Amino acid sequence: MSNQPKIKIMFILPSLSAGGAERVISFVSQNIDKKKFQPQLVIAGFEKDSVYDVSNVEVIYLNKPRILTALPSIVSLIKKNKPKVVVSSISHVNTAMSMLSSFFKKTKFIGREATVLSKRSNEKKIRQWSLFRLLPNGFKNLDALICQSHDMAEDMITNFNIPKDHIHVINNPISNLPDVKPLQPFTEVRKFITVGRLTEVKGHLRLLDILSKFNQPFNYTIVGSGGLKDAILLKAKELGIYDNIEHVPFTNEVNEYISKHDFFLQGSFVEGFPNALLESCVVGTPVIAFNAPGGTKEIVENNINGFLVENEEEFLERLNNFKEWNPVHVRASVVKKFNKNVILKQYEDLFENIIHN
Repeated sequence: MSNQPKIKIMFILPSLSAGGAERVISFVSQNIDKKKFQPQLVIAGFEKDSVYDVSNVEVIYLNKPRILTALPSIVSLIKKNKPKVVVSSISHVNTAMSMLSSFFKKTKFIGREATVLSKRSNEKKIRQWSLFRLLPNGFKNLDALICQSHDMAEDMITNFNIPKDHIHVINNPISNLPDVKPLQPFTEVRKFITVGRLTEVKGHLRLLDILSKFNQPFNYTIVGSGGLKDAILLKAKELGIYDNIEHVPFTNEVNEYISKHDFFLQGSFVEGFPNALLESCVVGTPVIAFNAPGGTKEIVENNINGFLVENEEEFLERLNNFKEWNPVHVRASVVKKFNKNVILKQYEDLFENIIHN
């Protein structure tokens, strides 16, 4: 391979603000084998909005507020740099790249889908691009589509008519291994935490309903920001559990927060591949999560690293479980499947194989 030219890969994102797609793509672009690949990360937005360290890859900020206004600059970059592969993530960006792909026959275009899209069609960001998704090409002009879970892959095949041989399931990687938390017994006051955007799909409101029926002392930490904040805090007041709630809008110390809690609670109605839940297992904190469409069921193993439940009654029952969890075992359950070496190799194999097909 040393005598062969490196494979030029252009990764495209709308921004480097906090988010799962941004975290994964910035990680992959920096950590793929530099002996084989020459990566470049193109950001439609602004450097001031970046919350990720991207010092190990060439980054170009286009300083545009939207992908739509950045498209002329992206076209110019592809023409100039002639990448063998263009990798995009998030549905509206993938759709835009699908439309561009027919103009660059020597470049392979790969999209990475971030959610079970048919379950999220009522959200504003997806609605604004619904016209583009209904165009004859949709995602179909992409040479490959990376899905984070098998549910997501099935959704793309069934509801968006993506050919099965274009689909590649690659889970999200564990990008770092912080210290595993020490083995510690439950205290008198149970400590629960949820990390994620404050939006309806994340299910914070139903978690509050469940916690209002929990008849033991507890503290519940909610980490995240979003439009549902006021509704969440108001509901907590109405349910009489406001004093049990701590809200942390944003922190760079997520692992430290999770480590101090007994359980990570996930109320989501749908997930792509829940990074915060995965991070909870990595530090050794077990999880209780609804069996929602998406990648949750590929992470959670009952009685190994937490519980997967079907309804609110079962969720409440699991909250009352006093099983002792060994943080080392909780961590091991996910590291074996999602460690960065395993996931990076899957990306590298896809990039190498696609340019030879």
